[in-house]
Amino acid sequence: MDSRCPPGRIRRRVGLLLGLSVVVALTGCAPWQPLVSGTEPPSSTAPGTAVPSPTDTTPGTPPGTPPPDETEPPLTGDRVISSRLSQDWIWPGPGRPITVLHDNAIPIAPPPEPPLPYLYSIGVGAHPSDTPAFDQMSFRFAGGFPGYELEFVPRLVGDASGLPIPMPGTNTVLRVVFHSAQAHTEDGRSSIVASPPPFVGFTAIKRYTPAGDFEGYVSYGIGIGRPMEARALTPVRVYEVEKIEQGRHLYVVAIQIDARHWK
Repeated sequence: MDSRCPPGRIRRRVGLLLGLSVVVALTGCAPWQPLVSGTEPPSSTAPGTAVPSPTDTTPGTPPGTPPPDETEPPLTGDRVISSRLSQDWIWPGPGRPITVLHDNAIPIAPPPEPPLPYLYSIGVGAHPSDTPAFDQMSFRFAGGFPGYELEFVPRLVGDASGLPIPMPGTNTVLRVVFHSAQAHTEDGRSSIVASPPPFVGFTAIKRYTPAGDFEGYVSYGIGIGRPMEARALTPVRVYEVEKIEQGRHLYVVAIQIDARHWK
């Protein structure tokens, strides 16, 4: 383990490893069962600053389903299975994170599949004509929804190194940490099959970068153009969508950044 890794993160990782070891030991002799979506709703707490929620009037979008950010044309049979608003508009300022938990049975699948939900692809899109206007970054996982935490931070720090990660052209960072998740296959290769989208440069989202894939934590930084201390706070909304996309069964965490009245 990197000696520069923050002590708090070390304790969380050790706890996660111990917990996974116990669960794997208890389930090692039981036959694997596929994850059944929706059998138990996840717990969610969001101590951030609430922002009035506007009405979503996106033409042609079923209620509760965010617009897609596909990087390839849809295939026959692609469809939304279920969708829910995980967190309505809120400002997750420093020390006020959005935290969402999902209770997945570990391992979620037998070998050679990874034992945790794993990142399969990423999508980024601008939606200026929606009400309200927003930029969206979607993290698509295979196997199930991971837990996650979102929080605005003044700078992004690498998980393993503990060193700052430069994000030029941004004024603050929305730090996204997925837990009980991974972004690699069992042989150590990246699990992101589709090529990640390039540099963004939208109204709200300026860029993004990975910050770690280590011991059950997958971290990303989403660079925001508006400074954190700006008078107009930057609200965030989160949807969870289970869908068939490009022939794959995926679990999408769609993070939307308010892009109204941007200056």
